[in-house]
Amino acid sequence: MITLNFKPKAVVKNLLKSLGERPREVIIRRYGLGKEADKMTLESIGKLYDITRERVRQIENHAIAAIQKSKEHEAEQAAFSELESILNGMGGVMAEEDLLDAVSKDPGVQNHIYFMLVLGRVFKWQKEDENFKHRWHIEDEHARKVEDALRKLYKNLKDDEIIPESEMLESFLGHLEQVNDKYRNKEILKRWLNVSKNVAKNPLGEWGVSHSSNIRAKGMRDYAYLVLRKHGSPIHFREVAKQIEKVFGKKAHVATTHNELIKDPRFVLVGRGLYALKEWGYVTGVVKDVIKNILEKHGPLTKKDIIEKVMKERYVKENTILVNLQNPKHFKKDKEGKYTAAASAVSK
Repeated sequence: MITLNFKPKAVVKNLLKSLGERPREVIIRRYGLGKEADKMTLESIGKLYDITRERVRQIENHAIAAIQKSKEHEAEQAAFSELESILNGMGGVMAEEDLLDAVSKDPGVQNHIYFMLVLGRVFKWQKEDENFKHRWHIEDEHARKVEDALRKLYKNLKDDEIIPESEMLESFLGHLEQVNDKYRNKEILKRWLNVSKNVAKNPLGEWGVSHSSNIRAKGMRDYAYLVLRKHGSPIHFREVAKQIEKVFGKKAHVATTHNELIKDPRFVLVGRGLYALKEWGYVTGVVKDVIKNILEKHGPLTKKDIIEKVMKERYVKENTILVNLQNPKHFKKDKEGKYTAAASAVSK
């Protein structure tokens, strides 16, 4: 949190002295500068004064222009300069929400800071669009470079990618051209990333496209996937449920979690209650299916080789593998002691 050397409410109170009673009241209601932090719409203010919303807009615009020309505005230049220094120091381009949160968590104080940004001649506001959030900047060319880099970054991301933060920042930096070196640090780069609507960070601190379920998890299956991916090796479904609650703060019933793991093809049961990710190379099916898959891939194998390869796929006892191999419906042993899939099993 940034510590200000001025009091936003006191500064705004002084600035409002330059206005007549009705313009001042319109501004207070419009920007939420009163005791309550709620902002009123043009239409609701118009109904209050029995005037059109367009007339309210005119009063608002005239009031802002009047304040900017006033001696009170000139007297508060130190406060405006401090805000300019803050914005520049934090990257020169920031999502509106991030900028206001950096100054205060109090909605009332935030409203006063926002009004000061509106009044400050150096501050430029850009409305949110399909690619970017509401944002503030000072230099147009600098803002353009940041936004161009964000577009290029998004264009090169795949929908299912999950990227560690360090790699994401390095990639983003590669798209930034001729940006002042003073802005090339981790915290500023993250603030710029947060200007984009197209890229986002998941609760594990990994980045990707914002619409991906790997980034904005939508249910137990997605949470379970991220938990397993973070763990990096097979894990029991009870532990999956526990980690979902710990990492995501979501209530995860053990039975429900287990059911979701069973239904989703991203997960493979590799032992009693143990699940792995299919993307790690595990094949689906019971032990006989795993053996069959191994034989199809490698050809005839000895008992020892089969056991070794199956144990990499499943957390089972050797005896379980041997019992399956002894079933003539599925496997047969040649004169060299090597096993192949039985003809009936292959046809199935």
